[in-house]
Amino acid sequence: MNKLPTREQLLNPVLQALVELGGSGSIDEINERVIANLTIPESLTTIPHLKGKEGGQTELEYELAWARTMLRQNDYIENSKRGVWALLDNKQTSISEISLSTINSSTEIKEEIEESWKAKLLKILIDKLDPSAFERLIQRFLREKGFSQVEVTGRTGDGGIDGKGIAKINGILSFHIVFQCKKYQGAVSAGHIRDFRGAMVGRTDKGLFITTGYFTRDAIKEANRDGTPTIDLIDGEKLAEKLKELGLGVNIKLIENISIDEKWFEGI
Repeated sequence: MNKLPTREQLLNPVLQALVELGGSGSIDEINERVIANLTIPESLTTIPHLKGKEGGQTELEYELAWARTMLRQNDYIENSKRGVWALLDNKQTSISEISLSTINSSTEIKEEIEESWKAKLLKILIDKLDPSAFERLIQRFLREKGFSQVEVTGRTGDGGIDGKGIAKINGILSFHIVFQCKKYQGAVSAGHIRDFRGAMVGRTDKGLFITTGYFTRDAIKEANRDGTPTIDLIDGEKLAEKLKELGLGVNIKLIENISIDEKWFEGI
């Protein structure tokens, strides 16, 4: 394969991935399954979407997002607020060829809006925030997500570790984590993950790597390699979504839509 599939060519592979995943899956699970099934080489999977601009999304991730949206608009799949996508017909065990020639224009507008604000936010994080300011943002972000005793230590030259904190599960269980926050444009490689894991030795068994860029497939595999401490990953795309979710520097304006129910008046 010497070029990426189009979004139309990804429709059936996305559905097939969901079938193989048991009818539902996270975005990462779906993407990985599609890449494996189509044997897409890493040289294509790491192409950034925003060429010449800052962004944390690859071209393939962007086209896969479009494919999911098209399938959802045409009632093939659905998604939850937690980012889980599922087949509307969970009894499906095989996928027949489909061809969607048109998509809802309102969806296209929505996707353009999503693309615009994320690109603008990531550009600000990369261009406007110096490293210490970005570390403070991540410190605030983690506190907002329920972490306690969050300290920034990166300025002390702590072997690639920028900070530490305590995470709690359901307000009962707690564990220490160390984190690295990389204000970065482009791909974070497996080597970056290995270096971070090396810095974790003797400090904790849990790590968190946050970047404004994106992770290569090898980096993702390295973060979850068997027999090693797991490192959770947050790329630029996910960071933008979380900042929006928490209202940190991202404001959402809801437009009131008023319609008149004429039938209601007829029933008086």
